[in-house]
Amino acid sequence: MFCELEHTQRSDTFLCTKGPIMPIWTLHGDGKNIRPGEVVAPGERLSWGRTIGLGSQHVVSMFGATFVFPIIMGLNPQLAVMMSGFCTLFFLLVVKGRIPSYLGTSAAFVGGIAAIRAQGGTSAEVTGAILVSGLVLAAIGIAIHFLGGRVVFKVLPPVVTGAVVMLIGFNLAPVVAGLYWPQDQWVALIVMVALIVMSIALRGFMARIAIFLALIFGYVLSWILDRVSGTITSYDAGTGQITEHFRVNWDSVQSASWFGLPPFSDEANGIVGIHAPSFSLTFIILVLPGVIALIAENAGHVKAVAEMTGDDLDPYMGRALAGDGFATAIASSVGGSPTTTYAENIGVMAATRVYSTAAYAVAGIVAMMLGFSPKFGAVISATPGGVLGGITVVLYGMIGLLGAKIWKENGVDFGNPLNLMPIAAGLIIGIGDTALKFSDTFSLSGIALGTIVVIGMYHLCQFIGSKNPELNAKNPEPNKPDSKAPGGEREEPAPQLT
Repeated sequence: MFCELEHTQRSDTFLCTKGPIMPIWTLHGDGKNIRPGEVVAPGERLSWGRTIGLGSQHVVSMFGATFVFPIIMGLNPQLAVMMSGFCTLFFLLVVKGRIPSYLGTSAAFVGGIAAIRAQGGTSAEVTGAILVSGLVLAAIGIAIHFLGGRVVFKVLPPVVTGAVVMLIGFNLAPVVAGLYWPQDQWVALIVMVALIVMSIALRGFMARIAIFLALIFGYVLSWILDRVSGTITSYDAGTGQITEHFRVNWDSVQSASWFGLPPFSDEANGIVGIHAPSFSLTFIILVLPGVIALIAENAGHVKAVAEMTGDDLDPYMGRALAGDGFATAIASSVGGSPTTTYAENIGVMAATRVYSTAAYAVAGIVAMMLGFSPKFGAVISATPGGVLGGITVVLYGMIGLLGAKIWKENGVDFGNPLNLMPIAAGLIIGIGDTALKFSDTFSLSGIALGTIVVIGMYHLCQFIGSKNPELNAKNPEPNKPDSKAPGGEREEPAPQLT
Protein backbone atom coordinates (compact mmCIF):
# COMPACT_ATOMS: atom_id res chain seq x y z
CA MET A 1 0.00 0.00 0.00
CA PHE A 2 1.63 3.24 -1.15
CA CYS A 3 0.96 6.81 -0.08
CA GLU A 4 2.51 10.25 0.01
CA LEU A 5 3.64 10.97 3.56
CA GLU A 6 3.24 14.19 5.50
CA HIS A 7 5.09 14.83 8.75
CA THR A 8 3.01 16.09 11.67
CA GLN A 9 4.27 18.96 13.82
CA ARG A 10 4.15 17.36 17.26
CA SER A 11 5.28 13.82 16.67
CA ASP A 12 7.33 11.55 14.47
CA THR A 13 4.14 10.22 12.93
CA PHE A 14 3.59 10.28 9.19
CA LEU A 15 0.13 10.45 7.70
CA CYS A 16 -0.99 9.35 4.26
CA THR A 17 -2.21 12.50 2.48
CA LYS A 18 -2.43 10.97 -0.97
CA GLY A 19 -3.20 7.42 -1.91
CA PRO A 20 -5.12 5.73 0.94
CA ILE A 21 -7.81 8.00 2.34
CA MET A 22 -7.18 6.99 5.96
CA PRO A 23 -3.93 7.01 7.94
CA ILE A 24 -1.95 3.89 8.68
CA TRP A 25 -1.87 4.22 12.46
CA THR A 26 1.54 3.70 13.99
CA LEU A 27 2.04 2.51 17.55
CA HIS A 28 2.88 5.32 19.96
CA GLY A 29 5.90 4.33 22.03
CA ASP A 30 5.27 1.00 23.70
CA GLY A 31 1.54 1.34 23.15
CA LYS A 32 0.91 1.56 26.89
CA ASN A 33 2.38 4.75 28.31
CA ILE A 34 2.40 8.43 27.32
CA ARG A 35 5.49 10.24 28.58
CA PRO A 36 5.13 13.73 30.11
CA GLY A 37 4.83 16.40 27.44
CA GLU A 38 3.86 13.89 24.74
CA VAL A 39 0.52 13.35 23.02
CA VAL A 40 -0.81 10.53 20.88
CA ALA A 41 -1.18 12.17 17.47
CA PRO A 42 -4.11 11.56 15.09
CA GLY A 43 -2.03 9.13 13.04
CA GLU A 44 -0.87 7.17 16.07
CA ARG A 45 -2.60 4.77 18.42
CA LEU A 46 -2.03 2.98 21.70
CA SER A 47 -2.45 -0.79 21.97
CA TRP A 48 -5.74 -1.99 20.52
CA GLY A 49 -7.04 -2.88 23.98
CA ARG A 50 -6.46 0.67 25.19
CA THR A 51 -7.76 2.12 21.94
CA ILE A 52 -11.01 0.17 22.31
CA GLY A 53 -11.34 1.46 25.88
CA LEU A 54 -10.80 5.05 24.73
CA GLY A 55 -13.27 4.61 21.89
CA SER A 56 -15.91 3.37 24.31
CA GLN A 57 -15.21 6.40 26.51
CA HIS A 58 -15.93 8.66 23.53
CA VAL A 59 -19.25 6.89 23.01
CA VAL A 60 -20.29 7.54 26.62
CA SER A 61 -19.18 11.16 26.31
CA MET A 62 -21.40 11.86 23.31
CA PHE A 63 -24.26 9.70 24.52
CA GLY A 64 -26.49 12.10 26.42
CA ALA A 65 -26.99 14.74 23.74
CA THR A 66 -26.94 12.25 20.85
CA PHE A 67 -30.08 10.47 21.99
CA VAL A 68 -31.80 13.33 23.87
CA PHE A 69 -32.03 15.57 20.80
CA PRO A 70 -33.67 12.94 18.53
CA ILE A 71 -36.36 12.42 21.18
CA ILE A 72 -36.93 16.18 21.29
CA MET A 73 -37.15 16.30 17.48
CA GLY A 74 -39.59 13.38 17.36
CA LEU A 75 -37.13 11.06 15.61
CA ASN A 76 -35.89 7.60 16.56
CA PRO A 77 -32.97 7.71 19.05
CA GLN A 78 -31.82 4.14 18.26
CA LEU A 79 -31.50 5.05 14.59
CA ALA A 80 -29.76 8.31 15.52
CA VAL A 81 -27.11 6.50 17.58
CA MET A 82 -26.55 3.91 14.83
CA MET A 83 -26.21 6.55 12.12
CA SER A 84 -23.95 8.70 14.30
CA GLY A 85 -21.50 5.81 14.36
CA PHE A 86 -21.69 5.32 10.60
CA CYS A 87 -21.38 9.06 9.95
CA THR A 88 -18.34 9.30 12.22
CA LEU A 89 -16.57 6.67 10.12
CA PHE A 90 -17.64 8.49 6.94
CA PHE A 91 -16.35 11.81 8.31
CA LEU A 92 -12.97 10.29 9.15
CA LEU A 93 -12.68 9.08 5.57
CA VAL A 94 -13.56 12.51 4.14
CA VAL A 95 -10.95 14.33 6.27
CA LYS A 96 -8.38 11.57 5.62
CA GLY A 97 -8.14 10.80 9.31
CA ARG A 98 -6.59 14.20 10.09
CA ILE A 99 -9.37 15.61 12.33
CA PRO A 100 -10.28 13.45 15.36
CA SER A 101 -14.02 14.01 15.77
CA TYR A 102 -17.22 12.23 16.71
CA LEU A 103 -20.38 13.16 14.82
CA GLY A 104 -23.31 13.18 17.21
CA THR A 105 -26.81 14.64 16.89
CA SER A 106 -26.83 18.39 16.24
CA ALA A 107 -28.98 20.81 18.22
CA ALA A 108 -28.86 23.37 15.41
CA PHE A 109 -32.11 22.20 13.82
CA VAL A 110 -34.20 21.70 16.95
CA GLY A 111 -35.90 25.11 16.67
CA GLY A 112 -36.73 24.71 12.99
CA ILE A 113 -38.06 21.22 13.56
CA ALA A 114 -40.21 22.44 16.44
CA ALA A 115 -41.73 24.95 14.02
CA ILE A 116 -42.35 22.19 11.46
CA ARG A 117 -44.08 20.03 14.07
CA ALA A 118 -46.19 23.00 15.19
CA GLN A 119 -47.44 23.34 11.61
CA GLY A 120 -48.37 19.67 11.39
CA GLY A 121 -45.27 18.49 9.56
CA THR A 122 -44.51 14.77 9.47
CA SER A 123 -41.25 13.04 10.34
CA ALA A 124 -40.64 12.48 6.62
CA GLU A 125 -40.95 16.22 5.99
CA VAL A 126 -38.62 16.89 8.92
CA THR A 127 -35.89 14.61 7.57
CA GLY A 128 -36.43 15.92 4.03
CA ALA A 129 -35.74 19.46 5.22
CA ILE A 130 -32.66 18.27 7.14
CA LEU A 131 -31.38 16.39 4.08
CA VAL A 132 -31.51 19.53 1.92
CA SER A 133 -29.74 21.52 4.66
CA GLY A 134 -27.02 18.87 4.79
CA LEU A 135 -26.47 19.15 1.04
CA VAL A 136 -26.28 22.95 1.35
CA LEU A 137 -23.62 22.59 4.06
CA ALA A 138 -21.73 20.09 1.89
CA ALA A 139 -21.80 22.53 -1.03
CA ILE A 140 -20.44 25.30 1.21
CA GLY A 141 -17.69 22.94 2.39
CA ILE A 142 -16.71 22.11 -1.19
CA ALA A 143 -16.64 25.83 -2.04
CA ILE A 144 -14.42 26.56 0.97
CA HIS A 145 -12.10 23.69 0.04
CA PHE A 146 -11.45 25.15 -3.41
CA LEU A 147 -11.99 28.89 -2.86
CA GLY A 148 -10.96 29.37 0.77
CA GLY A 149 -13.07 30.24 3.77
CA ARG A 150 -12.75 34.02 3.75
CA VAL A 151 -15.80 34.54 1.52
CA VAL A 152 -18.10 32.55 3.80
CA PHE A 153 -16.82 34.22 6.97
CA LYS A 154 -17.27 37.62 5.32
CA VAL A 155 -20.93 36.85 4.62
CA LEU A 156 -21.38 35.28 8.07
CA PRO A 157 -19.09 37.19 10.46
CA PRO A 158 -19.19 36.41 14.20
CA VAL A 159 -21.76 39.13 14.93
CA VAL A 160 -24.17 37.34 12.56
CA THR A 161 -23.40 33.73 13.55
CA GLY A 162 -23.66 34.64 17.22
CA ALA A 163 -27.09 36.18 16.67
CA VAL A 164 -28.36 33.16 14.71
CA VAL A 165 -27.13 30.74 17.38
CA MET A 166 -28.74 32.84 20.11
CA LEU A 167 -32.16 33.05 18.46
CA ILE A 168 -32.08 29.30 17.72
CA GLY A 169 -31.64 28.58 21.42
CA PHE A 170 -33.97 31.15 22.93
CA ASN A 171 -36.72 30.50 20.36
CA LEU A 172 -37.08 27.08 21.99
CA ALA A 173 -38.14 28.44 25.39
CA PRO A 174 -41.87 27.93 24.63
CA VAL A 175 -41.18 24.28 23.75
CA VAL A 176 -39.91 23.66 27.28
CA ALA A 177 -42.64 25.71 28.91
CA GLY A 178 -45.49 24.27 26.86
CA LEU A 179 -44.47 20.66 26.15
CA TYR A 180 -41.95 19.13 28.54
CA TRP A 181 -42.15 21.05 31.83
CA PRO A 182 -45.94 20.58 32.32
CA GLN A 183 -45.62 16.79 32.03
CA ASP A 184 -44.04 16.56 35.48
CA GLN A 185 -42.97 19.93 36.84
CA TRP A 186 -41.39 18.74 40.07
CA VAL A 187 -39.27 16.06 38.42
CA ALA A 188 -38.27 18.63 35.79
CA LEU A 189 -37.20 21.07 38.51
CA ILE A 190 -35.21 18.45 40.42
CA VAL A 191 -33.48 17.18 37.26
CA MET A 192 -32.64 20.75 36.25
CA VAL A 193 -31.03 21.40 39.63
CA ALA A 194 -29.19 18.06 39.51
CA LEU A 195 -27.80 18.77 36.03
CA ILE A 196 -26.55 22.21 37.01
CA VAL A 197 -24.98 20.98 40.26
CA MET A 198 -23.34 17.94 38.61
CA SER A 199 -21.87 20.02 35.80
CA ILE A 200 -20.20 22.25 38.40
CA ALA A 201 -19.42 19.85 41.26
CA LEU A 202 -18.11 16.89 39.26
CA ARG A 203 -14.65 16.90 37.74
CA GLY A 204 -12.92 15.54 34.69
CA PHE A 205 -14.73 12.99 32.57
CA MET A 206 -17.73 12.80 34.92
CA ALA A 207 -18.40 16.53 34.47
CA ARG A 208 -18.36 16.09 30.68
CA ILE A 209 -21.12 13.49 30.81
CA ALA A 210 -23.32 15.48 33.21
CA ILE A 211 -26.26 15.39 30.77
CA PHE A 212 -26.09 11.61 30.59
CA LEU A 213 -25.84 11.30 34.38
CA ALA A 214 -28.75 13.71 34.89
CA LEU A 215 -30.86 11.65 32.52
CA ILE A 216 -30.11 8.45 34.43
CA PHE A 217 -30.83 10.22 37.72
CA GLY A 218 -34.16 11.53 36.42
CA TYR A 219 -35.12 8.13 35.04
CA VAL A 220 -34.46 6.46 38.41
CA LEU A 221 -36.21 9.26 40.30
CA SER A 222 -39.31 8.92 38.11
CA TRP A 223 -39.37 5.15 38.64
CA ILE A 224 -39.10 5.56 42.44
CA LEU A 225 -41.89 8.14 42.48
CA ASP A 226 -44.10 5.77 40.48
CA ARG A 227 -43.55 3.08 43.14
CA VAL A 228 -44.02 5.46 46.07
CA SER A 229 -46.74 7.89 44.98
CA GLY A 230 -48.33 6.10 42.03
CA THR A 231 -49.63 7.72 38.87
CA ILE A 232 -49.73 11.42 38.06
CA THR A 233 -52.40 13.43 36.27
CA SER A 234 -50.68 15.71 33.78
CA TYR A 235 -50.12 16.41 30.11
CA ASP A 236 -49.11 13.25 28.23
CA ALA A 237 -47.11 14.00 25.08
CA GLY A 238 -47.99 10.57 23.70
CA THR A 239 -51.72 11.26 23.65
CA GLY A 240 -51.63 15.05 23.51
CA GLN A 241 -54.06 15.20 26.42
CA ILE A 242 -54.08 15.43 30.22
CA THR A 243 -54.31 11.86 31.46
CA GLU A 244 -53.57 9.75 34.51
CA HIS A 245 -50.41 7.75 33.83
CA PHE A 246 -47.16 6.43 35.27
CA ARG A 247 -44.05 8.48 34.65
CA VAL A 248 -42.11 5.48 33.32
CA ASN A 249 -43.88 3.24 30.80
CA TRP A 250 -41.83 0.26 29.66
CA ASP A 251 -44.48 -1.60 27.67
CA SER A 252 -42.52 -1.01 24.46
CA VAL A 253 -39.27 -2.04 26.16
CA GLN A 254 -40.66 -5.39 27.24
CA SER A 255 -41.90 -6.18 23.73
CA ALA A 256 -38.72 -5.04 21.95
CA SER A 257 -36.15 -7.61 20.81
CA TRP A 258 -32.53 -7.47 21.88
CA PHE A 259 -31.06 -7.50 18.39
CA GLY A 260 -32.33 -6.11 15.10
CA LEU A 261 -32.70 -2.98 12.99
CA PRO A 262 -34.50 0.09 14.25
CA PRO A 263 -38.23 -0.10 13.44
CA PHE A 264 -39.71 1.17 10.20
CA SER A 265 -41.96 4.19 10.61
CA ASP A 266 -45.68 3.70 11.11
CA GLU A 267 -46.89 7.12 12.24
CA ALA A 268 -50.49 5.97 12.26
CA ASN A 269 -49.53 3.79 15.22
CA GLY A 270 -47.07 6.28 16.70
CA ILE A 271 -43.93 4.46 15.53
CA VAL A 272 -41.08 6.58 14.16
CA GLY A 273 -38.03 4.87 12.71
CA ILE A 274 -36.51 4.18 9.31
CA HIS A 275 -38.32 6.10 6.58
CA ALA A 276 -37.77 7.92 3.31
CA PRO A 277 -37.80 11.72 3.42
CA SER A 278 -40.31 13.97 1.69
CA PHE A 279 -39.80 17.59 0.77
CA SER A 280 -41.67 20.82 1.43
CA LEU A 281 -40.19 24.19 0.45
CA THR A 282 -41.84 25.89 3.41
CA PHE A 283 -40.29 23.46 5.89
CA ILE A 284 -36.89 23.54 4.16
CA ILE A 285 -36.76 27.31 4.67
CA LEU A 286 -37.54 26.83 8.37
CA VAL A 287 -34.45 24.68 9.01
CA LEU A 288 -31.91 26.31 6.66
CA PRO A 289 -30.71 28.75 9.38
CA GLY A 290 -29.32 25.70 11.15
CA VAL A 291 -26.66 25.51 8.43
CA ILE A 292 -25.15 28.74 9.75
CA ALA A 293 -24.88 27.20 13.21
CA LEU A 294 -23.25 24.07 11.74
CA ILE A 295 -20.63 26.21 10.00
CA ALA A 296 -19.83 27.82 13.35
CA GLU A 297 -19.73 24.43 15.11
CA ASN A 298 -17.41 22.76 12.63
CA ALA A 299 -15.10 25.74 12.20
CA GLY A 300 -14.72 26.04 15.96
CA HIS A 301 -14.07 22.32 16.30
CA VAL A 302 -11.34 22.30 13.63
CA LYS A 303 -9.64 25.33 15.19
CA ALA A 304 -9.75 23.75 18.66
CA VAL A 305 -8.29 20.44 17.47
CA ALA A 306 -5.57 22.27 15.50
CA GLU A 307 -4.57 24.22 18.61
CA MET A 308 -4.36 21.07 20.73
CA THR A 309 -2.47 18.92 18.22
CA GLY A 310 -0.24 21.63 16.77
CA ASP A 311 -1.21 20.63 13.23
CA ASP A 312 -2.25 23.10 10.54
CA LEU A 313 -5.79 21.95 9.78
CA ASP A 314 -6.97 25.00 7.83
CA PRO A 315 -6.61 23.09 4.52
CA TYR A 316 -9.08 20.56 5.93
CA MET A 317 -11.75 23.09 6.96
CA GLY A 318 -13.69 22.62 3.74
CA ARG A 319 -13.42 18.84 4.03
CA ALA A 320 -14.79 18.98 7.58
CA LEU A 321 -17.82 21.04 6.53
CA ALA A 322 -18.44 18.88 3.47
CA GLY A 323 -18.02 15.71 5.52
CA ASP A 324 -20.56 16.86 8.11
CA GLY A 325 -22.93 18.07 5.40
CA PHE A 326 -22.90 14.79 3.50
CA ALA A 327 -23.13 12.87 6.79
CA THR A 328 -26.25 14.83 7.73
CA ALA A 329 -27.74 14.09 4.31
CA ILE A 330 -26.92 10.38 4.59
CA ALA A 331 -28.38 10.09 8.10
CA SER A 332 -31.59 11.94 7.21
CA SER A 333 -32.04 9.93 4.00
CA VAL A 334 -33.03 6.93 6.13
CA GLY A 335 -34.85 8.90 8.84
CA GLY A 336 -31.91 9.71 11.10
CA SER A 337 -30.96 12.93 12.87
CA PRO A 338 -28.65 15.76 11.72
CA THR A 339 -25.02 15.44 12.78
CA THR A 340 -22.24 17.71 13.97
CA THR A 341 -18.76 17.47 15.47
CA TYR A 342 -18.99 17.15 19.26
CA ALA A 343 -17.26 19.40 21.79
CA GLU A 344 -17.76 16.82 24.55
CA ASN A 345 -15.17 14.60 22.89
CA ILE A 346 -12.63 17.42 22.72
CA GLY A 347 -12.68 17.37 26.53
CA VAL A 348 -11.91 13.64 26.53
CA MET A 349 -8.95 14.20 24.21
CA ALA A 350 -7.62 17.06 26.32
CA ALA A 351 -7.85 14.94 29.49
CA THR A 352 -6.26 11.80 28.01
CA ARG A 353 -3.81 13.50 25.59
CA VAL A 354 -4.88 10.92 23.01
CA TYR A 355 -5.91 12.46 19.67
CA SER A 356 -5.83 9.20 17.76
CA THR A 357 -8.48 8.90 15.06
CA ALA A 358 -8.29 5.15 15.66
CA ALA A 359 -10.20 5.72 18.92
CA TYR A 360 -12.95 7.51 16.97
CA ALA A 361 -13.13 4.70 14.46
CA VAL A 362 -13.69 2.34 17.38
CA ALA A 363 -16.31 4.72 18.82
CA GLY A 364 -18.17 4.70 15.52
CA ILE A 365 -18.23 0.91 15.42
CA VAL A 366 -19.42 0.66 19.05
CA ALA A 367 -22.23 3.16 18.39
CA MET A 368 -23.36 1.20 15.34
CA MET A 369 -23.48 -1.98 17.43
CA LEU A 370 -25.67 -0.23 20.02
CA GLY A 371 -27.91 0.92 17.20
CA PHE A 372 -28.68 -2.69 16.33
CA SER A 373 -30.52 -3.23 19.63
CA PRO A 374 -34.25 -2.32 19.51
CA LYS A 375 -34.49 -2.86 23.28
CA PHE A 376 -31.80 -0.23 23.81
CA GLY A 377 -33.75 2.14 21.57
CA ALA A 378 -37.00 1.45 23.42
CA VAL A 379 -35.39 2.29 26.78
CA ILE A 380 -34.21 5.62 25.37
CA SER A 381 -37.58 6.42 23.80
CA ALA A 382 -39.34 5.78 27.14
CA THR A 383 -37.48 8.65 28.84
CA PRO A 384 -40.08 10.46 31.02
CA GLY A 385 -41.23 13.87 29.83
CA GLY A 386 -40.39 15.52 33.14
CA VAL A 387 -36.79 14.37 32.80
CA LEU A 388 -36.58 15.89 29.33
CA GLY A 389 -38.08 19.08 30.76
CA GLY A 390 -35.29 19.46 33.30
CA ILE A 391 -32.58 18.74 30.72
CA THR A 392 -33.93 20.87 27.89
CA VAL A 393 -34.43 23.96 30.03
CA VAL A 394 -30.64 23.95 30.54
CA LEU A 395 -29.66 22.80 27.05
CA TYR A 396 -31.77 25.35 25.20
CA GLY A 397 -30.48 28.15 27.40
CA MET A 398 -26.90 26.99 26.78
CA ILE A 399 -27.44 27.09 23.02
CA GLY A 400 -28.68 30.65 23.25
CA LEU A 401 -25.86 31.80 25.50
CA LEU A 402 -23.26 30.26 23.20
CA GLY A 403 -24.29 32.96 20.77
CA ALA A 404 -23.15 35.50 23.35
CA LYS A 405 -19.93 33.50 23.75
CA ILE A 406 -19.27 33.85 20.03
CA TRP A 407 -19.66 37.62 20.35
CA LYS A 408 -17.40 37.84 23.38
CA GLU A 409 -14.60 35.67 22.00
CA ASN A 410 -14.58 37.64 18.74
CA GLY A 411 -14.74 41.08 20.31
CA VAL A 412 -18.05 42.18 18.78
CA ASP A 413 -18.70 45.86 19.56
CA PHE A 414 -22.35 46.60 20.29
CA GLY A 415 -21.49 50.23 20.89
CA ASN A 416 -21.41 50.37 17.09
CA PRO A 417 -24.94 50.83 15.64
CA LEU A 418 -23.89 48.83 12.56
CA ASN A 419 -23.94 45.80 14.86
CA LEU A 420 -26.56 46.85 17.38
CA MET A 421 -29.51 47.82 15.20
CA PRO A 422 -29.87 44.85 12.79
CA ILE A 423 -29.04 42.25 15.44
CA ALA A 424 -31.56 43.74 17.91
CA ALA A 425 -34.36 43.54 15.35
CA GLY A 426 -33.50 40.01 14.20
CA LEU A 427 -33.29 38.65 17.75
CA ILE A 428 -36.72 39.93 18.78
CA ILE A 429 -38.31 38.60 15.58
CA GLY A 430 -36.64 35.20 15.98
CA ILE A 431 -37.11 34.72 19.70
CA GLY A 432 -40.64 36.13 19.71
CA ASP A 433 -41.66 33.84 16.83
CA THR A 434 -42.92 36.83 14.83
CA ALA A 435 -44.56 35.87 11.53
CA LEU A 436 -44.65 37.50 8.10
CA LYS A 437 -47.52 36.10 6.03
CA PHE A 438 -47.20 36.16 2.23
CA SER A 439 -50.22 34.03 1.36
CA ASP A 440 -52.57 31.46 2.87
CA THR A 441 -50.01 28.76 2.12
CA PHE A 442 -46.68 30.47 2.74
CA SER A 443 -45.28 32.52 5.59
CA LEU A 444 -41.95 33.12 7.32
CA SER A 445 -41.65 33.22 11.09
CA GLY A 446 -39.41 32.69 14.08
CA ILE A 447 -35.90 31.45 13.37
CA ALA A 448 -36.18 31.63 9.57
CA LEU A 449 -37.46 35.21 9.50
CA GLY A 450 -35.12 36.31 12.28
CA THR A 451 -32.11 34.89 10.43
CA ILE A 452 -33.08 36.63 7.19
CA VAL A 453 -33.44 39.93 9.03
CA VAL A 454 -30.10 39.52 10.81
CA ILE A 455 -28.14 38.71 7.64
CA GLY A 456 -29.97 41.03 5.25
CA MET A 457 -30.10 44.06 7.53
CA TYR A 458 -26.54 43.59 8.74
CA HIS A 459 -25.13 43.78 5.23
CA LEU A 460 -27.51 46.59 4.28
CA CYS A 461 -26.27 48.54 7.31
CA GLN A 462 -22.67 47.84 6.29
CA PHE A 463 -23.33 49.24 2.82
CA ILE A 464 -25.13 52.33 4.08
CA GLY A 465 -22.64 52.81 6.91
CA SER A 466 -19.71 52.80 4.48
CA LYS A 467 -21.06 56.12 3.14
CA ASN A 468 -21.26 57.65 6.63
CA PRO A 469 -17.94 59.20 7.80
CA GLU A 470 -18.96 59.01 11.46
CA LEU A 471 -19.59 55.26 11.27
CA ASN A 472 -16.45 54.69 9.18
CA ALA A 473 -14.42 55.96 12.12
CA LYS A 474 -15.85 53.10 14.18
CA ASN A 475 -15.47 50.61 11.36
CA PRO A 476 -11.78 50.22 10.33
CA GLU A 477 -10.69 48.60 7.07
CA PRO A 478 -10.79 44.81 7.42
CA ASN A 479 -7.79 44.29 5.14
CA LYS A 480 -5.33 46.12 7.36
CA PRO A 481 -3.17 44.04 9.73
CA ASP A 482 -4.66 43.63 13.20
CA SER A 483 -7.78 45.54 12.19
CA LYS A 484 -11.32 44.43 12.80
CA ALA A 485 -13.77 43.20 10.23
CA PRO A 486 -16.86 45.29 9.28
CA GLY A 487 -19.02 45.87 12.30
CA GLY A 488 -16.09 45.83 14.69
CA GLU A 489 -15.41 42.13 15.18
CA ARG A 490 -12.42 39.94 14.44
CA GLU A 491 -12.93 37.76 11.42
CA GLU A 492 -12.43 34.38 13.08
CA PRO A 493 -14.49 31.20 13.08
CA ALA A 494 -16.93 30.94 15.93
CA PRO A 495 -16.86 28.27 18.64
CA GLN A 496 -19.18 25.30 18.40
CA LEU A 497 -22.51 24.72 20.06
CA THR A 498 -22.39 21.28 21.53
